[in-house]
Amino acid sequence: MHMDEVKNSEELRQEFQKLKKEVAELRPQLNSFGNQKEEKFRELRSLRDKIKFRASKIQELKKQRDELTKQVKEQKGTRDKFNQEVKNKADERKEVSEKKKKLMGEIETEEDPVKLKQMIQRIQTKIETEVMPFEAEKKLHKKIKELQAKFKELEKMGQAWREVSTASANLYEVRKKAEDSHHNVQELAQQSQQRHEEINRLYEELKKFREEEKPLVEAYVQLKTKFEQAKKDLEVKQPRLTEITKLLHEDDERDFKTRVQERTTEVKEKLRKGKKLTTEDI
Repeated sequence: MHMDEVKNSEELRQEFQKLKKEVAELRPQLNSFGNQKEEKFRELRSLRDKIKFRASKIQELKKQRDELTKQVKEQKGTRDKFNQEVKNKADERKEVSEKKKKLMGEIETEEDPVKLKQMIQRIQTKIETEVMPFEAEKKLHKKIKELQAKFKELEKMGQAWREVSTASANLYEVRKKAEDSHHNVQELAQQSQQRHEEINRLYEELKKFREEEKPLVEAYVQLKTKFEQAKKDLEVKQPRLTEITKLLHEDDERDFKTRVQERTTEVKEKLRKGKKLTTEDI
């Protein structure tokens, strides 16, 4: 083997040892970076799932809150309408109550209208069925007129009582509607506020997760870069190592054949000169 060939072979062996060491170091690094990268990716995906869920929940709650706010506004309008009606019905009751009070002050009799009517009927029957002097009949007609006048006054009083009773019932009914409407407003407003508070809570969680996301992304990008670089280095070094291994194997075969030829020549020379062969020669 020439000196240049020996030198090249030695350089190849040095390069082989260097590459072998580097490849041996790169493989576990590649596996390590790959595993760490996948772990960070799983953490990042889990965190982003949480972010996505909360963002979606916020949108859903916003729709619910806005719908409830709309209902609150509508119910307030209904409540205000009923409150105005309560005021009107209260004024009506006040008016008929004052009318009744005035009538009570004007009417002097406290007699029972049913009894008055019965008395009028008895007198009328007496006039129609009995024979009596003219003066006596005249007195009875006068009495009927007096009783009828009292009966009319009592009828007015009864009508006033009925008007007060009706006005009170109407006022109670519309006031109940106003109270129910107010209760609905409060309940809807409370539900809207609950949605609003839940939205704020989810926003705080989103803020926290976003802060956690930044270092995770940075760590993942760094590990991915290291993984890609290690992969790239291995893709360059491994083929070269394989190539050198093949070249060295061919050199070893050539060295073996050369040694065999040299030994064969020496043996032939010894045989030609008649020298004794050694174990190595054989």
